[in-house]
Amino acid sequence: MDMIESIECVSSSDGMEDDDAMSSNLPRPFLKASAAAAIAVASIGVVPSGGGGASGAGAITGPLIPPATSVHELLECPVCTNSMYPPIHQCQNGHTLCSTCKARVHNRCPTCRQELGDIRCLALEKVAESLELPCRYYTLGCPEIFPYYSKLKHESQCNFRPYSCPYAGSECSSVGDIPFLVSHLRDDHKVDMHSGSTFNHRYVKSNPREVENATWMLTVFHCFGQYFCLHFEAFQLGMAPVYMAFLRFMGDENDARNYSYSLEVGANGRKMIWEGTPRSIRDSHRKVRDSHDGLIIQRNMALFFSGGERKELKLRVTGRIWKEQQNPDSGACIPNLFS
Repeated sequence: MDMIESIECVSSSDGMEDDDAMSSNLPRPFLKASAAAAIAVASIGVVPSGGGGASGAGAITGPLIPPATSVHELLECPVCTNSMYPPIHQCQNGHTLCSTCKARVHNRCPTCRQELGDIRCLALEKVAESLELPCRYYTLGCPEIFPYYSKLKHESQCNFRPYSCPYAGSECSSVGDIPFLVSHLRDDHKVDMHSGSTFNHRYVKSNPREVENATWMLTVFHCFGQYFCLHFEAFQLGMAPVYMAFLRFMGDENDARNYSYSLEVGANGRKMIWEGTPRSIRDSHRKVRDSHDGLIIQRNMALFFSGGERKELKLRVTGRIWKEQQNPDSGACIPNLFS
């Protein structure tokens, strides 16, 4: 990894019983009448007549399993334990599994080892159409309940879903809410933390021609009760190395639109200024970088700003963050310059 040789930063401040009790609080699947009837029919048994039986032709027992609690288990793939979506496959003995796992088990039923073939469980797919389930992020605060086949789309965009770690220096797989990620960045990645809405960074590198797609720096700023990630890095843009700075908001995109930021770099009577809206960390670091949504400095310009004999990179990047205020009359946003 390409490393910074020196950095100066100046920031201006502005038990079983317990398990049962817990599970009782979780929402249960909801069945429409047609689906409940289908599960009930599938769950009753017929007892042959004779031998002193109570009825002449046959007696029907009650449901062997409670429909509302068992239907979700019926839609759970026995291999990956994820919810199954069409096409749902089954073997000749009625054992089901999802289409993804069908390819993984080499066309053999994982339950009875019989050949699977291409049998669709249309009845179970029909039952799923009438099923309503809570969002998988219910325990994180999402109150929504969706039809079974709409649930996946919502969960991919749910505002309560965990955030991915915004650190770009390694492929970090940590996920969590914002307080967790702030502690994770500070304790595990040793990221610099600063309070205030203005910043002043000086980046120094002895050989600016050595650029190997390396992230240089991530700094977290806390202001307006929110957290922001300031990225500064060097990478190849086509055949030429460039330097780029941009800001990401630790929260959702809708909240990110309430803020703006500016970045400025310059020397020798020249300067470049960038103003924009911070991107949410829902957008990956690479996605933001590849969209060029930030202050981009070509190497020749960076060396010009560095002065001297253009053999050493010395860039001073300053900036600030401000919160936009909504104008109740026009609906337009006006800047709030006070942190």
